[in-house]
Amino acid sequence: MPVRLRPLAPWVLAAALLLPGAQAGLAQQIAPQIPPPGAPSSFAPLAQRLLPAVVNIQTTQAGGQPRANRDAPDVPQAPPGSPFEEFFRDFLERNRPPGQQQGPQNRGPQAPRRAQSLGSGFVIDPSGIVVTNNHVIEGADEINVVLQDNTTLRATLVGADPRTDIAVLRVTSERPLPSVTFGDSDTAQVGDWVVAIGNPFGLGGSVTAGIVSARGRDIRQGLYDDFIQTDAAINRGNSGGPLFNLNGEVVGINTAIYSPTGGSIGIGFSIPSNLARNIVGQLQADGRVRRGWLGVNIQQVTDEIAESLGLRQPARGALVARAQEGGPAAAGGIQAGDVILRFNNQEVREMRNLPRIVADTRVGSQVPVVVWRDGREQTVQITVAELPSDQQQAAVQPNQPAPRPQQTELSGLGLRVAPITPEARERFSIRPESRGVVITEVAPGSPGAERELRPGDVIVEVQQERVTTPQEVQERLERLRRQGRATALLLIEGPQGQRWVPLRLNAPQRGAPG
Repeated sequence: MPVRLRPLAPWVLAAALLLPGAQAGLAQQIAPQIPPPGAPSSFAPLAQRLLPAVVNIQTTQAGGQPRANRDAPDVPQAPPGSPFEEFFRDFLERNRPPGQQQGPQNRGPQAPRRAQSLGSGFVIDPSGIVVTNNHVIEGADEINVVLQDNTTLRATLVGADPRTDIAVLRVTSERPLPSVTFGDSDTAQVGDWVVAIGNPFGLGGSVTAGIVSARGRDIRQGLYDDFIQTDAAINRGNSGGPLFNLNGEVVGINTAIYSPTGGSIGIGFSIPSNLARNIVGQLQADGRVRRGWLGVNIQQVTDEIAESLGLRQPARGALVARAQEGGPAAAGGIQAGDVILRFNNQEVREMRNLPRIVADTRVGSQVPVVVWRDGREQTVQITVAELPSDQQQAAVQPNQPAPRPQQTELSGLGLRVAPITPEARERFSIRPESRGVVITEVAPGSPGAERELRPGDVIVEVQQERVTTPQEVQERLERLRRQGRATALLLIEGPQGQRWVPLRLNAPQRGAPG
């Protein structure tokens, strides 16, 4: 229904114009400032300068079935009978996966086709060095780079790093290619304008703008997650494309979206340029990435764990659950129960910071590591080794029935424990080298159940003291109660390795497992 505009009464307008400053105020109401202050009047000059350096990546794979590709274009919805319906039909026919029929006239068997996927990338060197995502080219038999003028160049893979989802390609061109440079992603602040350019849904050369929504996002893609979140529209096919600041520098590589529909809902993630620059440089030089390795199993320091260790609040650092035998940490004197506070003069604010800091440290360098041990800070020297290419965990054998050992109840924790006998090792598949006390029962709703302890878990230490019998466990728990401690810190060994578990020291009560 049309909205009718009512003119302002002449006497009201005249009175308003007589007021001091009314003319300026009225002008602001009639002509609001668009875009808001600080925003560029247009992104056109920036887009025109950057578009030639952004490329489309086309990959093919032989065989009758296309590989799963999270950037493959979805079917856009268009109103029936609209011009877009025919456009999208033609587009999808050209990119239809092999084995599917292309129309009523082709219902017979078809010859095998090569599966095709689409992504984005950008040129960082005029000689023909292109950066994209690893998942865009992973498993491809053939990679082609399409320039803005539709020139198609065959690409070769220089190197790829699945851990950070970065790949480097090389193309050969008769002329120098337009290129862009990496900027300093650390200077990108929440609220800064950014521009994304890429190949969403196969529609190359698309430009979107937005802001940096958040920094340091962990989206559970790997150990080195440190993504920039942006609301600049990023869709399938944008992966591998650049995220620019207003200086035209690459501050991120668009790699993932959060979307229940497959399209942009304003939550996209980019690899920071400061992380990507180092990875790209190593891939160019050696075709692979060498990362620093410390050789520890770590976990988050919670407030309860910090209180148990006497660590000043707020909780910080990375708690060492195990120093791997033969690793750099064990050789340098790091022990299970240490909290790593600083590594190579860099603060470890939380657990997930440590893998990135260690990975970026030069292999073979000796660095200081500050740990919290025995209620005070101590410094050890560690020689950083190279991260092994493949680390395997010991396999866990299926449980075998065996006679139950004699059990002891840990009052107030909802646990029953027993010595590690040959029968217990067989029943719970405990490794031969494991030492401690095995948990045989966990009461539902108990402090032990709250911490997801399971029968077969082994208590190795209580408050950083080794235990070998149920009696030793009980004595240490009672000592903590007498000291007024609210929690006890237990080192637990399970099928997935060792971890530190803080348990609430409830007063002994009835209703423990029986």
